[in-house]
Amino acid sequence: MKVLIINKFLYSRGGDCIYALNLSRLLCNAGHETCFYAMDYSHNIPCKESKYFAEEIDFSATNLFGKIKAVSRIIWGTGVTKSFEKLLDEFQPSIVYLNNIHSYLSPIVAKIACKKGIKVIWTLHDYKLICPSYNCLCNGKVCEVCLTNKKNVVLRKCMKNNLLASVLAWGEAVNWNKDKLSAWTDTFICPSHFMANKMQQGGYPADKLQVISNFIGEEQAEYIKTTTCPAQEKAYAYIGRLSREKGIDSLLKAASQLPYRLYIAGTGPLEAELKKKYTANNIVFLGHLTMEDTINLLRKVCFTVIPSVCYENNPLSVIESLCCGTPVLGRDIGGIPELLESDNCNLLFTQDEALPALITKMFDTVVSNNRNELSATSLRRFSSEQYYRKWLKIVE
Repeated sequence: MKVLIINKFLYSRGGDCIYALNLSRLLCNAGHETCFYAMDYSHNIPCKESKYFAEEIDFSATNLFGKIKAVSRIIWGTGVTKSFEKLLDEFQPSIVYLNNIHSYLSPIVAKIACKKGIKVIWTLHDYKLICPSYNCLCNGKVCEVCLTNKKNVVLRKCMKNNLLASVLAWGEAVNWNKDKLSAWTDTFICPSHFMANKMQQGGYPADKLQVISNFIGEEQAEYIKTTTCPAQEKAYAYIGRLSREKGIDSLLKAASQLPYRLYIAGTGPLEAELKKKYTANNIVFLGHLTMEDTINLLRKVCFTVIPSVCYENNPLSVIESLCCGTPVLGRDIGGIPELLESDNCNLLFTQDEALPALITKMFDTVVSNNRNELSATSLRRFSSEQYYRKWLKIVE
């Protein structure tokens, strides 16, 4: 097969980008041919097809022309069609494989591929297709009102608590609506049953929804299997974006009450604020880590915490932790429970007030945990080979 993989960015920026890159490696190793389509961006990895990438747009542009370009890209996909059609004509894919495409690219790529008779598969990494503001949150609390009526994004100013941004998100949702996207897409791959259920609630046809959990990249798995484990430290870790929806402030508040060391790996809009607010010696901010450093950290600590207050889909941070043999304390929300229910060394929580006691309990629990067994089981459960077998059944 020839698979054209589309994502708005093409570097190790977040879960969607990592998935796209890992999927390409997996398919190439299985004998298929892949290429990418993305927005032209300075951080993208070099690739021969980058000459076809959509022109970069800047949502922070202060000049009128830049703002018009950004709005046009969101609502109509302006600046995408010609370059995408040229790549389709040259590469002649049998499958166009969508990932995170809204705003910086556009769902117009699904329309173009469908009209050319090319199979369209779409892996969903967030809730954008049912929630105009991506994460089913409004003012920091879970919100589902847009599943049935998208005008609520304007009424509630869900997008950045800004009326204009919310109107733009509404216009995008109305133009690229579920009827069009369902018609243009052969299959939506949902990484969690939770997401598949929400997609059905949002009006997407059940027969177009397939569930496959995300997988650990082959490079990551090989590093875990072949490198020596560092000495374990009585510490725990958070790995992810430093933003409100991730619940990081709740975790840091709990950590400040405890004597154990907490490592924070990641960056985000709250980074400076959190560093200033939490200055205790037992809270260590590490910034962005490489793949190798992330795995070394996961194997060094006793467990990780996933305190998200939003509907997490199928977080790679949980999968990576389990594959390293590191148990997880996760909030009982979204797709997180699906990843943790099969191993009794993990714990779930619902209330922030319970965090200090549960963190202490985790330290007591992990003493008897067989980390090698958890790692081996998880590496099989989330292996690229298993993912590929399920993926192949869907696309064929």
